Amino acid sequence: MTQNVSPPIPSLVPETAPFSDEQRTWLNGFFAGLISLDNSGVTALTGDQAAALLDAVPAVTTEEDDGGAPWHDQTIPLAERMKLAEGKPLRWKMMAAMAQQDCGQCGYDCRNYSGAIISGAEERLNLCVPGGKETARMVKALAEELKNAPKTTETAAASAMPAAASAPTAARGASRDNPSIAKVLSRKLLNKPGSEKETWHVEFDLTDSGIDYTVGDAFGLFPQNDPALADSIIKALDAPADFPIGERTLREVLIDGVSLSPAPDMLFQLFSYITGGERRQKARALSAGDDPDGDAETLDVLAAIEKFPGVRPDPEAFIESLDPLQPRLYSISSSPKVDPNRVTLTVDTVRYKIKDRQRLGVCSTLLADRIEPGAALKAYVQKAHAFALPSDPNVPIIMIGPGTGVAPFRAFLQERQAVKAPGRNWLFFGHQRSDYDFFYEDELKAIRGSGLLTRLMLAWSRDGDQKIYVQDRMRDSGRDLWAWLAEGAHIYVCGDAKRMAKDVELALVDIVAQHGARTPEDASAFVTDLKKKGRYQQDVY
Repeated sequence: MTQNVSPPIPSLVPETAPFSDEQRTWLNGFFAGLISLDNSGVTALTGDQAAALLDAVPAVTTEEDDGGAPWHDQTIPLAERMKLAEGKPLRWKMMAAMAQQDCGQCGYDCRNYSGAIISGAEERLNLCVPGGKETARMVKALAEELKNAPKTTETAAASAMPAAASAPTAARGASRDNPSIAKVLSRKLLNKPGSEKETWHVEFDLTDSGIDYTVGDAFGLFPQNDPALADSIIKALDAPADFPIGERTLREVLIDGVSLSPAPDMLFQLFSYITGGERRQKARALSAGDDPDGDAETLDVLAAIEKFPGVRPDPEAFIESLDPLQPRLYSISSSPKVDPNRVTLTVDTVRYKIKDRQRLGVCSTLLADRIEPGAALKAYVQKAHAFALPSDPNVPIIMIGPGTGVAPFRAFLQERQAVKAPGRNWLFFGHQRSDYDFFYEDELKAIRGSGLLTRLMLAWSRDGDQKIYVQDRMRDSGRDLWAWLAEGAHIYVCGDAKRMAKDVELALVDIVAQHGARTPEDASAFVTDLKKKGRYQQDVY
């Protein structure tokens, strides 16, 4: 009797490709299945499908694959991150170029966005909003290097994945590539008169949107540019507002189709084609990332046009030189267990002046000024990559969130209250002035009075001669904070990535060293271990 033996799965992913053995085995099987399909059944990956495919690939399980990604720290400047990645495969150089915030604004985390580009599953190279122009330039340079690299190296893995059959599409409202509609219910100013800040509590109605979320997730909104800014650009271009761009008008595309800040390199490249002399050299320098006049960081699209007066690009070429308008992400400040059809955000309004013109945060001022209750916006939920309450409700938690960083912790407390979690809760909150900037003061005091919020530590930087920050309050309570950690507490940090998050981590290392009787090196290793075990989680921006 003849036994049927299935042929072995061919090795389609080369040994030099930057994957673990488990990933290589999975991908070999996946590609073998693709090869067996008729060409007519193969279609290009959408963003949703690419994300779903990457989620299905077994995660990297050994630090040797990326050397532990020593550059995966949002406080390290790009040049230093790229130096740390020297000698690594393109896969990890690409990751080092990302902003290292794992914010999810691109639809991935940093590791998987870079992997999607390398594999060919993602062609969009400008999705890393926090990385700005610096990251965009580096990613494009690495993509060009990838394009020109020998196919016998790691790039063989990329050429093996040009398309896929039918990866699942994310549900409506579950990703940036398949958004839904959310309606504005209300907004309320959280600062009291006298504050130097402007922060809003904004509520959205999710009824019939298909959107659901869990605490720790972020809410993505597709914003619109200020129509007044669009009109100023049209005037500076000396172009008709109704100039046809595809099936839309120039004004419509400027309002909701393209980013108007910062001015992209391609815009200066376009200017260099249609001007001459010294101005051409200056435009070329700006397009290459140079700063001939020391003002490159201040140039949005309108300022760029004004810097080259008399340059009148064709409106269609002008629009093609601009980057797409990207969605904005905000930490969710509510729990669905309170109301599954409602989501709330805590949003700082961005306004600042450069020379005589006021610049506006595109989404924050939309929420503050340009929409009213009942207005509808395209929206989606970005699932948290690693920012969630402990699965065991008995575990104590320590939350550190100054300013709008308090948003997810309001959600955490609502969730713990709804499920009657017995674990203790400790919140560090801070801002400028206690009289004006104590967000959710009545709520937090009521939760503390109920016993759910075990401890509430407050830090005010402008109340006295000495500036007090959350990291100072941590040190003040170092002995107790160490005791909570020794008892298994999870610690969470939300807010500014560049300064606050780093200062909080340094304070924690000092606390572990002092109260845990460890050397500074051992204390740093202890905090690193907390991160590896998921007991130290950050939502930073």
